[in-house]
Amino acid sequence: MDILSRSNGKKGGPVTPNTARTFGAVNWLGLWTLYKKEVRRFMKVGPQTLLAPVVSNLLYMTVFVLAFAENRPEGAEAFTRFLIPGLIMLGIINNASANSSSSIMTGKIMGSIIDVLMPPLSYAELAIGYIGGAITRGVLVAIATAVALTLFALIIPAHIWAVLYFGLAAASAMAMIGLLAGVWAEKFDQLAVVNQFVILPMSFLSGTFYHIDVLPEMMQKISLANPLFYFIDGFRYGFLGTADGNVMTGLIYTSVLNVVLFIICLKVLKSGWRLKA
Repeated sequence: MDILSRSNGKKGGPVTPNTARTFGAVNWLGLWTLYKKEVRRFMKVGPQTLLAPVVSNLLYMTVFVLAFAENRPEGAEAFTRFLIPGLIMLGIINNASANSSSSIMTGKIMGSIIDVLMPPLSYAELAIGYIGGAITRGVLVAIATAVALTLFALIIPAHIWAVLYFGLAAASAMAMIGLLAGVWAEKFDQLAVVNQFVILPMSFLSGTFYHIDVLPEMMQKISLANPLFYFIDGFRYGFLGTADGNVMTGLIYTSVLNVVLFIICLKVLKSGWRLKA
């Protein structure tokens, strides 16, 4: 019998060719495997990927409370409650982007990216696997940070839907930005440029530590053009029930941003740019 053929099980029966394994509309097994790989990758170094961001946020909170809280016109308690959602969101932003970008970058440098590109995964499944892993890390850091910051104040969310939506939307968007940065960068130095000169300034200048209405008019306009402002402002609205901007504008802005980023990710993955070279 030809090695590429198989029998129907009956003696002398017809020989039919082997067919490739087929999947439905979604390769759920492959997608789940990629997602698990991404989660296990950062869980193996949990003290670095999960604990370190929490410690950093605790230090931020300690410094701001000790240095500025007593002198704030709204009072120390109100200032502390204002800072907590911003610091939680800061953990989401930094860790979601770092997870996808470092995963892609490491795979390219070590040559293991081919192990992800070769399996029968669609470009959408590839993107969702990386994005899902990054979202998971961002959410875990957010939960751990929220628990740790109860040392300073306990906040019961005023609008849980806003906490969930803006938290997940921010994690998703930053995961896709990290994915694109990882594809673009050819070495870790270039990846550091994106983190230090794009993501970090945008996150710090987005109302994380202050109300934007204290800024000059020009800086307020710049802040309103910053997508991270809407993530942080909407997230804070979910906790405190107040916002500096228009929450519905932020909801539309961030939804459109996520859709556009996902389309760009699909096109970049499909092109194979800096992945298949």
